[in-house]
Amino acid sequence: MGLVANSIGHLIARYLGKPETGYHEFVPGRADALAAVLRPGDVVLIEGNSHIAGIIKYLTQSTWSHAALYVGPIGDRVSASGEPLTLVEAELGKGVVAVPLSKYGNAHTRICRPIGLSDDDRASVVNYACERIGFDYDVKNILDLARYLLPMPVPRRFRRHMLAMGSGHPTRIICSALIAEAFQNVRYPILPKATRAESAAERAEIMEIRHSSLYAPRDFDISPYFQVVKPTIERGFNYKSVAWADLPDAEPVTLVPEDMAEKTAA
Repeated sequence: MGLVANSIGHLIARYLGKPETGYHEFVPGRADALAAVLRPGDVVLIEGNSHIAGIIKYLTQSTWSHAALYVGPIGDRVSASGEPLTLVEAELGKGVVAVPLSKYGNAHTRICRPIGLSDDDRASVVNYACERIGFDYDVKNILDLARYLLPMPVPRRFRRHMLAMGSGHPTRIICSALIAEAFQNVRYPILPKATRAESAAERAEIMEIRHSSLYAPRDFDISPYFQVVKPTIERGFNYKSVAWADLPDAEPVTLVPEDMAEKTAA
């Protein structure tokens, strides 16, 4: 029965991984602009244009359908074109893989940076993700998501729970769960539940970590413990330099100032 479910899951995965027609990025990114500001431990959120991206965006009521962890160059590993592999992600149909930054150079992305993370814990987060390269993608989770291909209304209160119905197998994982586990490994909060101790002596806030399978890409965006980093603003932006259509003589705006672009290239 497990083999049948796996086979069906992979067939569905192939369909869900296909890009949707008529999709255009609203705010395309640039790999060099991302590279200029990214630090190991940063979470990169991607809008995505596949069938499964549309499902995840609908379920989570969010722009973001995918998440990857920036780990920096992984030893001497490079892509087929010779570019360093700097992102670790759990990709549908491939499992946990390392990919170059250029994969999302033209995508709509957002950088979420953990605040106050120590150097040792940052290294632990990065190593945790890198050590899981080669793990399988949780196909059981895809079978659960497949029900949304049918035109049936789903109450909002059930959506997040249905995202958390994966196999639970320790070597199978989905994109947001991989990153959530890496941060939970060092006890860094994302969206913990908070309760208050009913004590006259002390009403302390107690953090309770959620199970990693309950996280979606958007949770890193709305987390109060992650800072949104925008390359355009981070590296300098002058609204006077925007090349408006009715001002043909204006200097075009750049995502990365020339001095920073030279440092990045060096």
